Amino acid sequence: MNYAIIAAGEGSRLAQEGVALPKPLVKLNGIAMIQRLIDIFAKNNADSISIIVNEEMKQVQEYVKQIKLSIPLNIVVKSTPSSMHSFFELRDYLRKGKFCLTTVDTIFKEDDFTKYIQAFIADENADGMVAVTDYIDDEKPLYVDVDDNMKVTGFLDKSDSCKYISGGIYGLTPKAIDTLEACLSGGQSRMRNFQRQLITDGLFIKAFPFPKIVDVDHAEDIAKAETFLNS
Repeated sequence: MNYAIIAAGEGSRLAQEGVALPKPLVKLNGIAMIQRLIDIFAKNNADSISIIVNEEMKQVQEYVKQIKLSIPLNIVVKSTPSSMHSFFELRDYLRKGKFCLTTVDTIFKEDDFTKYIQAFIADENADGMVAVTDYIDDEKPLYVDVDDNMKVTGFLDKSDSCKYISGGIYGLTPKAIDTLEACLSGGQSRMRNFQRQLITDGLFIKAFPFPKIVDVDHAEDIAKAETFLNS
């Protein structure tokens, strides 16, 4: 399994709220968020880990460059306008077999993630498996419509009937990269539009429910995330 971490955002809201560290280096229970992801991925069948960081975050660049792993660690330094563009910059590291992509501020429990990855590895039919949760604490949630077999039928900005929202963890196969490249060529710029296009292109995407996933977007979210992980 190849893993990828998008850590190219500016973290401007955290900075405006007095958080001195760049978002990837913000610590939860004493561990930098980016390090926590790397540690979890390394324990879950990682063949490689690829990371994109932006050009301005010199502290993050220095941090990731000193990391030593027994598997390939690919680092891309580039500022991008969106998560989808960051994914695009990592795509050449993800063309061989199944891969899992997430943003650096997506916080989940390790046991839940292991169950998810094992299910994705074992699934021989799906073109992808995305994490979903019925815990909604997002400013702009992306609702995920599923059928009775947890096949994703749509990604919606608004919904009164969907139980789940996207958790920001994307397990995919190389077929999804074709869709990604077409989206960029067509002028798309948002990750949620890429997800919609996966369904339009006929890819079989399944949803895997997590009890809870949280994002660290604001200073107050740091304490919330630590409480969640310790519960």
